[in-house]
Amino acid sequence: MNQLPLLSILTFTPLIGAILLLFVNKNSHGVLRTVAMAVTVVTFVLSLPLITGYNAPGTDIGGFQFIENVPWIAAGPFQMSYHLGIDGISLWLVILTTFIMPISILSTYTAVEEKVKEYMICLLLLEVGMIGTFISLDLFLFYIYWEVMLIPMYFMIGIWGGKNRIYAAVKFFIYTAVGSLLMLVALISLYFKAGGGDFSIIRFWELNLDPTTQMWMFLAFALAFAIKVPMFPLHTWLPDAHTEAPTAGSVILAAVMLKCGTYGYVRFAMPLFPEASAQFTPLIATLSVIGIIYASLVAMVQQDVKKLVAYSSVAHLGFVMLGLYALNTQGVTGGMLQMLNHGVSTGALFLIVGFIYERRHTRQISDFGGLAKQMPVFATMFMIVTFSSIGLPGTNGFVGEFLVLLGSFESSLRWYAIIATSGVILSAVYMLWMFQRVMFGELKNPKNQTLKDLNAREVAIMLPLLFLIFFLGVYPRPIIDSMAPSIDKLIAHTKVQKQVAQVAAPAAPQLPAGHVAVPGLPEEHPALPATQEVK
Repeated sequence: MNQLPLLSILTFTPLIGAILLLFVNKNSHGVLRTVAMAVTVVTFVLSLPLITGYNAPGTDIGGFQFIENVPWIAAGPFQMSYHLGIDGISLWLVILTTFIMPISILSTYTAVEEKVKEYMICLLLLEVGMIGTFISLDLFLFYIYWEVMLIPMYFMIGIWGGKNRIYAAVKFFIYTAVGSLLMLVALISLYFKAGGGDFSIIRFWELNLDPTTQMWMFLAFALAFAIKVPMFPLHTWLPDAHTEAPTAGSVILAAVMLKCGTYGYVRFAMPLFPEASAQFTPLIATLSVIGIIYASLVAMVQQDVKKLVAYSSVAHLGFVMLGLYALNTQGVTGGMLQMLNHGVSTGALFLIVGFIYERRHTRQISDFGGLAKQMPVFATMFMIVTFSSIGLPGTNGFVGEFLVLLGSFESSLRWYAIIATSGVILSAVYMLWMFQRVMFGELKNPKNQTLKDLNAREVAIMLPLLFLIFFLGVYPRPIIDSMAPSIDKLIAHTKVQKQVAQVAAPAAPQLPAGHVAVPGLPEEHPALPATQEVK
């Protein structure tokens, strides 16, 4: 363990903040907001040494750094460890989480006036769960943090949401709880397949599971993650949750929580079950492309701005999944980068929607029009975020989508990439059409003629996001370089394990002489052809 347990400090700082809020008077809204804001800012500052201290090549176990590993729970045959660590993949998701939380807290200063104390506690507990999910290297610990996220978001939607909040909250809970239960069953099965020991994912990665076992366990894990992504046709909870959640809830849901699903595929489903991942690649690619096209078409006919952004979120995450399952450097890098881009761009879009909703208490596109004349600063920021969402060159969205399509085109998913390209065009159509109807034209509605432009607090909320939109769009290399070693390890590990699983299968033919040994291969199948390329 490092001398300074930075990951533990990072995880439990928001928890300490939530405990502090218990001692603050519930009517002292200013104090509650200030304490919550201060805690999230401190957490963000504490996360910055992860960037400066992370050594990209990775010399620690499994390429993870900042490792903390101590025995935790011993109950019968089960041994759980408090095992934490980050690599180039999880590093930026942790930074995204700590970055988005102060922005989310600041956005609630005027939006939430009831039960402020409970609301702030929910936000801080949510941060604990999200950070813990990205840094857990013990599957059981990962599962606990995965569940921790569910409860605060359920209350945020159900208590502080819109008029259909109960329906949306229950739907969100049922979907994610079913997925979690499947993952728990697979997790326990995997533990016994490994012969006990502990729940370390580094140890599980070395297992050579037979194809049938891989298939069933992959289905359980993949379904849990697919619900969280969410992939078509399991996406139906997302538009309701996004629409009914308060602004901060929508921002966190889009920016971070959905990434837990895509992260689950990268960290668990793909390296643990490489043979099954390969078998299900056509199905996942098909669902991803359907999600891109279907969600784009549905977004095009939405009259509610927030619901339109929610469906666009489904389409963007379809691109992420397509890139990840291209399973080459360009595709996975594009998928990972698009996860960050989506967090920035869609989070900013939900904030934009929240600004006009606070002023007009409506999200119907038909209630607006001509706002650019009345709110020029708002219009400028809205335009930049819209361009980012459609992937205009020079903005963050372009780099991620380009790498995803390039990687997919160079893999076995070429035709999927060609079809998915239409999603880029469709996103430009529905986003620009929405922007045109809201911002341009005559300012006819009298209620819109008195609207005030963004205030200093709202501008301060948007500026960091706008900076990232251009920074990631113009110079994403530092992010890509730090991810590259971890992505290369993921791809190499998945391909080698897939090859080993195929050779270790009972039906594998006897290998002739003149073959080379492969590390980790069972003794009964000690060799692979010397000239055989690992695919």
